Amino acid sequence: MFAKLNNWLLDEAPSSRRQANWANRYRIWLALKHNPLGMMGLVIVLLFFFMALFAPLLATHNPAAQNLDLRLAPPSAEYWLGTDELGRDIYSRIVYGSRVTLGMVVSVVIIVAPIGLAIGAIAGFFGGIVDKALMRVTDVFLAFPRLILALAFVAALTPGVESAILAIALTAWPPYARLARADTLTVRNSDFIAAYRLTGGSNWRIVFRHIAPLCMPNMIVRVTLDMSSIIITAASLGFLGMGAQPPSPEWGAMIATAKRFIFDQWWVAAAPGAAIFIVSLAFNFLGDALHDVLDPKGD
Repeated sequence: MFAKLNNWLLDEAPSSRRQANWANRYRIWLALKHNPLGMMGLVIVLLFFFMALFAPLLATHNPAAQNLDLRLAPPSAEYWLGTDELGRDIYSRIVYGSRVTLGMVVSVVIIVAPIGLAIGAIAGFFGGIVDKALMRVTDVFLAFPRLILALAFVAALTPGVESAILAIALTAWPPYARLARADTLTVRNSDFIAAYRLTGGSNWRIVFRHIAPLCMPNMIVRVTLDMSSIIITAASLGFLGMGAQPPSPEWGAMIATAKRFIFDQWWVAAAPGAAIFIVSLAFNFLGDALHDVLDPKGD
Protein backbone atom coordinates (compact mmCIF):
# COMPACT_ATOMS: atom_id res chain seq x y z
CA MET A 1 0.00 0.00 0.00
CA PHE A 2 2.81 2.38 0.88
CA ALA A 3 4.58 1.62 -2.40
CA LYS A 4 1.38 2.35 -4.31
CA LEU A 5 0.93 5.65 -2.45
CA ASN A 6 4.58 6.55 -3.04
CA ASN A 7 4.22 5.91 -6.78
CA TRP A 8 1.03 7.98 -6.85
CA LEU A 9 2.78 10.89 -5.14
CA LEU A 10 5.88 10.70 -7.37
CA ASP A 11 3.96 10.35 -10.63
CA GLU A 12 5.51 12.74 -13.17
CA ALA A 13 2.14 13.20 -14.90
CA PRO A 14 -0.46 13.85 -12.17
CA SER A 15 -4.03 13.31 -13.28
CA SER A 16 -5.62 15.93 -11.03
CA ARG A 17 -4.83 19.15 -9.19
CA ARG A 18 -5.24 17.28 -5.90
CA GLN A 19 -2.58 14.76 -6.87
CA ALA A 20 -0.25 17.53 -8.04
CA ASN A 21 -0.63 19.42 -4.76
CA TRP A 22 0.03 16.36 -2.62
CA ALA A 23 2.97 15.39 -4.83
CA ASN A 24 4.49 18.82 -4.34
CA ARG A 25 4.11 18.57 -0.56
CA TYR A 26 5.61 15.08 -0.58
CA ARG A 27 8.66 16.22 -2.56
CA ILE A 28 9.17 19.06 -0.09
CA TRP A 29 9.07 16.54 2.75
CA LEU A 30 11.57 14.26 1.00
CA ALA A 31 13.93 17.20 0.48
CA LEU A 32 13.55 18.26 4.11
CA LYS A 33 14.32 14.74 5.32
CA HIS A 34 17.77 14.97 3.76
CA ASN A 35 18.65 18.07 5.81
CA PRO A 36 19.86 16.85 9.24
CA LEU A 37 19.79 20.27 10.92
CA GLY A 38 16.36 20.97 9.49
CA MET A 39 15.01 17.68 10.77
CA MET A 40 16.58 18.29 14.17
CA GLY A 41 14.93 21.71 14.31
CA LEU A 42 11.58 20.24 13.26
CA VAL A 43 11.76 17.53 15.92
CA ILE A 44 12.65 20.03 18.67
CA VAL A 45 9.86 22.41 17.62
CA LEU A 46 7.34 19.56 17.58
CA LEU A 47 8.54 18.42 21.01
CA PHE A 48 8.00 21.90 22.46
CA PHE A 49 4.52 22.13 20.94
CA PHE A 50 3.78 18.65 22.29
CA MET A 51 4.99 19.79 25.69
CA ALA A 52 2.74 22.85 25.55
CA LEU A 53 -0.26 20.80 24.46
CA PHE A 54 0.13 18.13 27.13
CA ALA A 55 1.57 20.28 29.92
CA PRO A 56 -0.79 18.93 32.62
CA LEU A 57 0.39 15.39 31.88
CA LEU A 58 4.10 16.19 31.62
CA ALA A 59 4.45 18.51 34.62
CA THR A 60 5.50 16.81 37.84
CA HIS A 61 4.20 19.53 40.18
CA ASN A 62 1.73 22.37 40.28
CA PRO A 63 3.65 25.28 38.67
CA ALA A 64 2.12 27.77 41.10
CA ALA A 65 2.50 25.68 44.28
CA GLN A 66 4.92 27.29 46.75
CA ASN A 67 7.10 25.53 49.30
CA LEU A 68 9.34 28.00 51.11
CA ASP A 69 11.07 25.19 52.98
CA LEU A 70 12.54 24.04 49.66
CA ARG A 71 13.26 27.44 48.09
CA LEU A 72 16.28 27.54 45.73
CA ALA A 73 16.77 23.78 45.99
CA PRO A 74 19.25 22.37 43.44
CA PRO A 75 18.20 19.84 40.79
CA SER A 76 17.27 16.50 42.31
CA ALA A 77 15.24 13.36 41.67
CA GLU A 78 12.09 15.12 42.94
CA TYR A 79 12.75 18.53 41.39
CA TRP A 80 14.46 17.80 38.08
CA LEU A 81 15.54 21.41 37.43
CA GLY A 82 15.49 22.62 41.03
CA THR A 83 13.17 25.16 42.61
CA ASP A 84 12.93 28.94 42.45
CA GLU A 85 12.92 31.57 45.19
CA LEU A 86 9.40 30.58 46.26
CA GLY A 87 10.02 26.83 46.19
CA ARG A 88 8.14 26.29 42.93
CA ASP A 89 9.24 23.48 40.64
CA ILE A 90 11.21 25.00 37.77
CA TYR A 91 10.68 22.08 35.41
CA SER A 92 6.90 22.32 35.76
CA ARG A 93 7.05 26.07 35.23
CA ILE A 94 9.12 25.56 32.07
CA VAL A 95 6.55 23.08 30.79
CA TYR A 96 3.60 25.37 31.47
CA GLY A 97 5.64 28.38 30.31
CA SER A 98 5.87 26.81 26.86
CA ARG A 99 2.13 27.33 26.59
CA VAL A 100 2.47 31.04 27.26
CA THR A 101 5.51 31.68 25.06
CA LEU A 102 4.54 29.50 22.10
CA GLY A 103 0.95 30.67 22.36
CA MET A 104 2.14 34.26 22.04
CA VAL A 105 4.33 33.37 19.07
CA VAL A 106 1.55 31.55 17.21
CA SER A 107 -0.90 34.38 17.92
CA VAL A 108 1.55 36.97 16.57
CA VAL A 109 2.17 34.97 13.39
CA ILE A 110 -1.55 34.46 12.79
CA ILE A 111 -1.98 38.24 12.96
CA VAL A 112 1.10 39.56 11.14
CA ALA A 113 1.50 37.09 8.26
CA PRO A 114 -1.90 37.83 6.60
CA ILE A 115 -1.51 41.57 7.24
CA GLY A 116 2.00 41.70 5.77
CA LEU A 117 1.02 39.50 2.84
CA ALA A 118 -2.03 41.62 2.01
CA ILE A 119 -0.22 44.97 2.29
CA GLY A 120 2.78 43.80 0.28
CA ALA A 121 0.72 42.17 -2.47
CA ILE A 122 -1.56 45.19 -2.82
CA ALA A 123 1.36 47.63 -2.89
CA GLY A 124 3.31 45.60 -5.43
CA PHE A 125 0.37 44.93 -7.74
CA PHE A 126 -1.25 48.36 -7.90
CA GLY A 127 1.96 50.41 -7.69
CA GLY A 128 1.82 54.20 -8.00
CA ILE A 129 0.42 56.20 -5.12
CA VAL A 130 -0.88 53.05 -3.40
CA ASP A 131 2.60 51.52 -3.37
CA LYS A 132 4.24 54.73 -2.16
CA ALA A 133 1.73 55.30 0.64
CA LEU A 134 1.88 51.73 1.97
CA MET A 135 5.66 51.49 1.74
CA ARG A 136 6.19 54.81 3.51
CA VAL A 137 4.06 53.55 6.39
CA THR A 138 6.14 50.38 6.36
CA ASP A 139 9.35 52.44 6.44
CA VAL A 140 8.12 54.32 9.50
CA PHE A 141 7.70 51.07 11.42
CA LEU A 142 11.04 49.74 10.16
CA ALA A 143 12.81 52.87 11.37
CA PHE A 144 12.35 51.86 15.01
CA PRO A 145 13.91 48.82 16.72
CA ARG A 146 11.21 46.20 17.23
CA LEU A 147 11.66 45.88 21.00
CA ILE A 148 11.65 49.65 21.59
CA LEU A 149 8.50 50.09 19.52
CA ALA A 150 6.84 47.13 21.24
CA LEU A 151 7.68 48.62 24.64
CA ALA A 152 6.09 51.90 23.55
CA PHE A 153 2.89 50.14 22.49
CA VAL A 154 2.69 48.06 25.67
CA ALA A 155 3.33 51.16 27.79
CA ALA A 156 0.32 52.77 26.13
CA LEU A 157 -1.76 49.71 26.98
CA THR A 158 -2.03 47.54 30.09
CA PRO A 159 0.93 45.16 30.60
CA GLY A 160 -0.11 41.57 29.96
CA VAL A 161 -0.08 38.74 27.45
CA GLU A 162 -2.77 40.26 25.22
CA SER A 163 -1.01 43.63 25.13
CA ALA A 164 2.33 41.97 24.38
CA ILE A 165 0.82 40.00 21.49
CA LEU A 166 -0.75 43.13 20.02
CA ALA A 167 2.44 45.15 20.47
CA ILE A 168 4.66 42.54 18.84
CA ALA A 169 2.17 42.10 15.99
CA LEU A 170 2.10 45.84 15.33
CA THR A 171 5.89 45.89 15.03
CA ALA A 172 6.51 42.59 13.21
CA TRP A 173 4.50 42.96 9.99
CA PRO A 174 6.76 45.31 7.91
CA PRO A 175 9.32 42.66 6.81
CA TYR A 176 6.48 40.43 5.60
CA ALA A 177 5.03 43.31 3.59
CA ARG A 178 8.40 44.06 2.02
CA LEU A 179 8.90 40.42 1.07
CA ALA A 180 5.40 40.05 -0.39
CA ARG A 181 5.84 43.26 -2.40
CA ALA A 182 9.13 42.04 -3.89
CA ASP A 183 7.55 38.72 -4.89
CA THR A 184 4.54 40.50 -6.37
CA LEU A 185 6.70 42.78 -8.50
CA THR A 186 8.30 39.73 -10.12
CA VAL A 187 5.00 38.18 -11.24
CA ARG A 188 2.51 41.01 -11.71
CA ASN A 189 3.41 41.43 -15.42
CA SER A 190 3.48 37.69 -16.14
CA ASP A 191 1.59 36.30 -19.12
CA PHE A 192 -0.83 34.27 -17.01
CA ILE A 193 -1.81 37.43 -15.08
CA ALA A 194 -2.43 39.26 -18.36
CA ALA A 195 -4.42 36.30 -19.69
CA TYR A 196 -6.58 36.17 -16.58
CA ARG A 197 -7.19 39.91 -16.81
CA LEU A 198 -8.38 39.47 -20.41
CA THR A 199 -10.98 36.97 -19.21
CA GLY A 200 -12.50 39.70 -17.05
CA GLY A 201 -10.92 38.83 -13.72
CA SER A 202 -10.92 41.67 -11.20
CA ASN A 203 -7.73 43.13 -9.78
CA TRP A 204 -8.64 42.06 -6.25
CA ARG A 205 -9.24 38.48 -7.35
CA ILE A 206 -5.88 38.49 -9.14
CA VAL A 207 -4.13 39.75 -6.00
CA PHE A 208 -5.67 37.33 -3.51
CA ARG A 209 -6.41 34.31 -5.74
CA HIS A 210 -3.29 34.20 -7.91
CA ILE A 211 -0.50 36.44 -6.62
CA ALA A 212 -0.81 35.88 -2.86
CA PRO A 213 -0.40 32.06 -3.18
CA LEU A 214 2.80 32.61 -5.18
CA CYS A 215 4.18 34.62 -2.26
CA MET A 216 3.49 31.85 0.26
CA PRO A 217 6.74 29.80 -0.06
CA ASN A 218 8.96 32.77 0.79
CA MET A 219 6.45 33.89 3.41
CA ILE A 220 6.61 30.48 5.13
CA VAL A 221 10.40 30.65 5.22
CA ARG A 222 10.30 34.18 6.61
CA VAL A 223 7.77 33.22 9.28
CA THR A 224 9.86 30.26 10.41
CA LEU A 225 13.05 32.31 10.58
CA ASP A 226 11.22 35.14 12.35
CA MET A 227 9.90 32.84 15.07
CA SER A 228 13.13 33.10 17.04
CA SER A 229 13.08 36.91 17.08
CA ILE A 230 9.40 36.89 18.11
CA ILE A 231 10.23 34.48 20.96
CA ILE A 232 13.10 36.70 22.11
CA THR A 233 10.94 39.83 21.88
CA ALA A 234 8.17 38.15 23.87
CA ALA A 235 10.69 36.96 26.48
CA SER A 236 12.24 40.45 26.62
CA LEU A 237 8.86 42.02 27.31
CA GLY A 238 8.29 39.45 30.05
CA PHE A 239 11.75 40.13 31.46
CA LEU A 240 10.98 43.86 31.61
CA GLY A 241 7.63 43.23 33.31
CA MET A 242 5.59 44.32 30.28
CA GLY A 243 4.46 40.86 29.12
CA ALA A 244 2.96 38.00 31.08
CA GLN A 245 2.47 39.01 34.71
CA PRO A 246 3.35 36.96 37.83
CA PRO A 247 2.60 34.26 38.79
CA SER A 248 2.28 33.25 35.13
CA PRO A 249 5.21 30.90 34.30
CA GLU A 250 6.51 32.84 31.29
CA TRP A 251 10.17 32.18 30.43
CA GLY A 252 11.25 35.83 30.25
CA ALA A 253 9.53 36.69 33.52
CA MET A 254 11.18 33.66 35.14
CA ILE A 255 14.62 34.97 34.16
CA ALA A 256 13.73 38.41 35.51
CA THR A 257 12.91 37.05 38.98
CA ALA A 258 15.96 34.76 38.92
CA LYS A 259 18.61 37.27 37.86
CA ARG A 260 19.67 38.06 41.44
CA PHE A 261 20.46 34.37 42.03
CA ILE A 262 22.42 33.81 38.83
CA PHE A 263 25.83 33.43 40.51
CA ASP A 264 24.87 31.28 43.49
CA GLN A 265 21.79 29.38 42.31
CA TRP A 266 22.53 29.37 38.58
CA TRP A 267 19.89 26.77 37.68
CA VAL A 268 17.04 29.17 38.47
CA ALA A 269 17.89 31.41 35.50
CA ALA A 270 19.67 28.81 33.37
CA ALA A 271 16.62 26.60 32.82
CA PRO A 272 14.30 29.19 31.21
CA GLY A 273 17.27 30.71 29.38
CA ALA A 274 18.13 27.31 27.92
CA ALA A 275 14.50 26.80 26.85
CA ILE A 276 14.51 30.13 24.98
CA PHE A 277 17.87 29.32 23.37
CA ILE A 278 16.93 25.79 22.28
CA VAL A 279 13.56 26.62 20.74
CA SER A 280 14.95 29.74 19.00
CA LEU A 281 17.84 27.75 17.55
CA ALA A 282 15.44 25.02 16.43
CA PHE A 283 13.30 27.52 14.52
CA ASN A 284 16.44 28.92 12.86
CA PHE A 285 17.54 25.43 11.78
CA LEU A 286 14.07 24.69 10.43
CA GLY A 287 13.87 28.05 8.65
CA ASP A 288 17.23 27.56 6.94
CA ALA A 289 16.18 24.10 5.79
CA LEU A 290 12.87 25.38 4.43
CA HIS A 291 14.74 28.14 2.61
CA ASP A 292 16.87 25.52 0.84
CA VAL A 293 13.81 23.44 -0.01
CA LEU A 294 11.29 26.12 -1.03
CA ASP A 295 13.52 28.75 -2.65
CA PRO A 296 14.24 27.62 -6.21
CA LYS A 297 16.63 30.52 -6.78
CA GLY A 298 18.99 29.32 -4.01
CA ASP A 299 21.31 31.78 -2.27
